[in-house]
Amino acid sequence: MKLERFQTGRVMLVAFSHFVHDVYTSFLSPLLPLIIEKLSLSLSQAGLMSTVMQTPALLNPVIGLFADNQGLARWLVILAPTLTAFSMSLILNAGSYALLLVLVFLAGISVALYHVPSPVLVAKYSGDKKGRGMSIYMTGGEAARTVGPMFAVAAVSFLGQGRFYLVMGLAVLISVLLYFSLEKEEEKISIKRKGSIKSAYDEIQHVLLPITGVLAARSFMHATMGTFLTVFVEKETGSLWYAGAALALYEAFGVAGILCAGTLSDRVGRRRVLFWVLTVAPVAILTFVFTIGWIKIVMVAIAGFTVLSTTPVMLALVQENAKKNPSAANGLFMMASFFVRSVAVFLAGMIGDIAGLENMFIISALIGFFALPFLLKLDHS
Repeated sequence: MKLERFQTGRVMLVAFSHFVHDVYTSFLSPLLPLIIEKLSLSLSQAGLMSTVMQTPALLNPVIGLFADNQGLARWLVILAPTLTAFSMSLILNAGSYALLLVLVFLAGISVALYHVPSPVLVAKYSGDKKGRGMSIYMTGGEAARTVGPMFAVAAVSFLGQGRFYLVMGLAVLISVLLYFSLEKEEEKISIKRKGSIKSAYDEIQHVLLPITGVLAARSFMHATMGTFLTVFVEKETGSLWYAGAALALYEAFGVAGILCAGTLSDRVGRRRVLFWVLTVAPVAILTFVFTIGWIKIVMVAIAGFTVLSTTPVMLALVQENAKKNPSAANGLFMMASFFVRSVAVFLAGMIGDIAGLENMFIISALIGFFALPFLLKLDHS
């Protein structure tokens, strides 16, 4: 069964579930000061929690294969928000560091269980407008990164640490809504099969390999702007407020870019959209470094719009080419994205330590240009 019609209601519902799910995954950072104080943790112990939570991402291809072979994409999307919320809503109730690590690891597993199959459902519900669907879906996740920390702080202030677990109720409600709203026919569409990670890789390698090259080059810009922008602005202005405002501006225009890029790629082609944003992004970062005043502010906005807007386009590319193993293919894409992003953050930090903060931004922007040769190898537009 091929779904050509864009099913707005279901796409919006999955996007909203993405928002709700990722609100819970954003709890760790704002609640970290309370956790450190309660359990007397060192900074290294606190940092390890984030690593433990992200480790299950390495299982993404296996999870995708399981979803494809068993026809369980719909069920994973339904259950994962509640599973993630259960773990993340209990982190303030953990009585030991070991239990805390177990909770964040379980949350990491459910995060993978959600993010691997959910784009597959969005692709099916988007028909021939997959770029538009992916833009809406990714907007939900990006918006959660803004709302989630504020929601966590407000909830702990209102409920207290001891009753913070009550916030999991919202996720239970969205799981119930997904169960009754996502078509049960999806289970028949996803006929049980005996696919493999190798077959998924063979199916999409002609786009996955160039996309991985694009991800590797883009990841330095992503890491530098997303992780070190506040440090750079605070150092230049001496104002933490300006630093926070710069990051907020970057993220806000990133949401706008995500919302626009996928939809535009449906009309003018995936590769053409990627070419323009990947050309403009490093130019914007370089201009940001070498200018002052309002031009610097404009460049932060342009960098956010372009650097962050590539993901829905690449998701659409993967799903268009993954006819037999869509979840496993998305798992391979997500694993590649996770790996190159993790390495880039570490290497960008090293560059900053050795060459200085300003040179880190310059070098990362120059590396960004290397995405273009990989993009030219994409034979899908």
